[in-house]
Amino acid sequence: MDGPATTGLKSLPADARPREKLLTRGPSALSDAELLALLLRTGISGKHVVQLAQELLDRFGGVGGLLHTGAEALKVVKGLGPAKRAEVVAVLELARRALAQELQVRPLFDSPKAVRDYLQLQLGARTHEVFAVLFLDSQNRLIAMEELFRGTLSQTSVYPREVVLRALHHHCAAVVLAHNHPSGTAQPSRADETLTQTLKAALALVDVRVLDHFIVTREQAASMAECGLI
Repeated sequence: MDGPATTGLKSLPADARPREKLLTRGPSALSDAELLALLLRTGISGKHVVQLAQELLDRFGGVGGLLHTGAEALKVVKGLGPAKRAEVVAVLELARRALAQELQVRPLFDSPKAVRDYLQLQLGARTHEVFAVLFLDSQNRLIAMEELFRGTLSQTSVYPREVVLRALHHHCAAVVLAHNHPSGTAQPSRADETLTQTLKAALALVDVRVLDHFIVTREQAASMAECGLI
């Protein structure tokens, strides 16, 4: 068990239990901590599950921060055993898959917020740099996303030939490039601009367009196209 029963949802008065409140009044009636408490179910000795949920939200910067937190970071939280960590990570993966499904049935730029949310969920919490490519069909719908290169905290080696080969493999018409800045700064660097132009030229040789390049942090995903850099 993750914690004694007295710290769980059943120890609350009936009219204050998140599950009952959700079923009678709807999910919007619950606070973030109450929704998370439904997932965690039990607290730890001396700490009710709603308190534990609120501490988690405070520690990781709210719901968005928690969703961008990896499984390793959750290990340090007292009272969050393997079962609870697995449930939180499962919710994160469901969110990723829901966003990916939306991008597969609709053109990416019909839903720019979904693109940003998807990239932040995929890359925002990484502690090292990751370079990824979203491969798109002729209708700008997502075919696949691949993480092609990983680097240190300060740089990533990206090989244009490999990007071109993966584009040909997916028979894509366009790509969106993305990489994270673990430093938390979403401002594109000169190196980012140079890399983007290099990849744009290489992909143009096989008739694949570069639509955008996103710089991703935990808090945001900045578009180089919107900055006039593509």
